Amino acid sequence: MTAQSLPVVAGNILESLQAHRLLTVQQLRALHTPAARLRWIQEVMARLVALELVSFVHAGGGARRVYYLTDHGHHALARPGQRPLRGGAAHAASALNAHTIAVNDVGLAFVTAARARGDEFGPLAWVHEIAHPIGTTPGRRAELVIADAMLTYLQHLKDGGMAFHYRFLELDRATQPTAALASKLARYARLHTYTTKNNKEPQWHQSYPVFPEVLVILTGAPTPALKRRAKTVLALCQADALLQRTPEVAVSIAVLDQLVEHGPWAEIFDRLGSDQPVPWTGDSA
Repeated sequence: MTAQSLPVVAGNILESLQAHRLLTVQQLRALHTPAARLRWIQEVMARLVALELVSFVHAGGGARRVYYLTDHGHHALARPGQRPLRGGAAHAASALNAHTIAVNDVGLAFVTAARARGDEFGPLAWVHEIAHPIGTTPGRRAELVIADAMLTYLQHLKDGGMAFHYRFLELDRATQPTAALASKLARYARLHTYTTKNNKEPQWHQSYPVFPEVLVILTGAPTPALKRRAKTVLALCQADALLQRTPEVAVSIAVLDQLVEHGPWAEIFDRLGSDQPVPWTGDSA
């Protein structure tokens, strides 16, 4: 078996695995070949495994395979002069795999919605673990706020115009206290105002034309418990002095299962300062 015998979509699959670290065969099918039979994409993955470009672990000790790029796969995708990334075997086998897969479920929900609406949000439209400085610690080390992902979505408007949407993603698996989650969200208010000595404008201006809103997606517990968690987190954010002084930092929270089922344009997001659920943009779709 040779690389020449692979279908064209195999290259796209390798790029997605490089960008998103861990993906199931169901996620890969939905991203790249939604009209294909599941068996066909399984055969493609088997050929990539045979070529040692891809490997897999069994998620949660079950039968579901979680695929990742091997060192050989990373090397095959590296550009001339670029140092290849290493494979994700350790990460794939760790407790972090459920978190990464859930982040990719969020991305896939937006891919599916954009495809149905004629918008633009492709398989590479979200980037994992985006870090921004918000100050320094007493030891002069940089203090960071690290989003689980950054999403960039291009909406085609009915009047022929376009709207770019930028979102910080926080994926919460209900493993930390609600106060800790609210505290992290307040750090985005510090990001909004953070400047360096050499620049009077907030540093985020160097990366984004507008300040990205924050999407919090909850999973890891039954939906009623997650909805209560969302209400509590928003109440804590509403009372936070930093966020009160920075209304430009918009926060919306939804449950992952509802996002996957209904899509981001459904009125499933509880929003800071709003009494009614809204779509992910904060207004009517």
